[in-house]
Amino acid sequence: MQTTTKKINALEALEEAHKIAFAPFVFQASVSLRKLGILDYIFENRENGGPTAQKISEELSLSPYGVGVLLEIALTSNILSKNEAEKYELTKIGYFLNFDTTASVNLNFAHDVCYKGLFHLNDSIKTGKPEGLKELGHWPTIYEGLSQLKPSEQKAWFDFDHHYSDNIFGEALEKIFQKNPKVLFDVGGNTGKFSIKCCNFNDDVKVKIVDLPGQLNMAMANAESNGFKDRISGYAIDWLSENPQIPSGADLIWMCQFLDCFSEAEILQILKTCAKSMDADTELVIVETFTDRQAFKASQFILEATSLYFTVLANGNSKMYPASVFIKLIEKAGLQLQEDIQIGDYHTMLVCKKK
Repeated sequence: MQTTTKKINALEALEEAHKIAFAPFVFQASVSLRKLGILDYIFENRENGGPTAQKISEELSLSPYGVGVLLEIALTSNILSKNEAEKYELTKIGYFLNFDTTASVNLNFAHDVCYKGLFHLNDSIKTGKPEGLKELGHWPTIYEGLSQLKPSEQKAWFDFDHHYSDNIFGEALEKIFQKNPKVLFDVGGNTGKFSIKCCNFNDDVKVKIVDLPGQLNMAMANAESNGFKDRISGYAIDWLSENPQIPSGADLIWMCQFLDCFSEAEILQILKTCAKSMDADTELVIVETFTDRQAFKASQFILEATSLYFTVLANGNSKMYPASVFIKLIEKAGLQLQEDIQIGDYHTMLVCKKK
């Protein structure tokens, strides 16, 4: 997606520069406005122009000073508006910030998972390692630690991950079961959510989740609790080990928002490993949110911001990629692109076979 920079005058440019300089302050104020229930209260009491600062303070048992500093920055940040009677209402920005699901998922992910770690971005750029990960725990990459994150961190991470994949699962299932695969490998299956959906969708399919041991423990527990212990199995793997291998026998290998967790060299290794396990009929299905396939500027912005999470917290060397990079890597790995399909509003499905 090509973007152009809007021309602005010097005063407007300086104002934008100041907004960037103080962006963390606005962000933290927004978190507090939500967590303290101020945005909720203002919206719930929007009749007659909304509540006054004093009313907010009294009803939420917060100090007038604390409420005041939050309301002031919210006004100048266009989160709130104030009328001549000193009453507050949510602007459209404030409404979306508080009630839009995507904005909420993004804000919680930024706050609970990324915020402290981002302080170390400079070091990660220099070293190519996730230097901010130590703010969450001591693991080589975040993936080894997902099962050990604090509950609030784990919830924010999985909410973020699932939000950008769950809405396309229905469409994807219709597509991948057209050829009625009997054995499906779910690579990077995390909690087993997609594998469970596959078993609910098709009564005959058997699924093997291929993931790290920590994730497999969660996934297999979820599979059992959903009644699919006999149809969902696990295969533990560390894709960053010297010579990773996966079993043969899959009719379809599924990777959704998985390969963006690796560097280009690592993606090539993973694809080559999969190609070795495939026969002439096996399909490899890759689903990603590619930066060059987004119809909206906001979507591209979210993806490119997410790349910094990969840099400083996840592994230090991966990102959200353009489709053009994946298509070249697929070719290099000895695979052939069969279908290139848009799925949902943001995702692309690449269906590959062995050359």
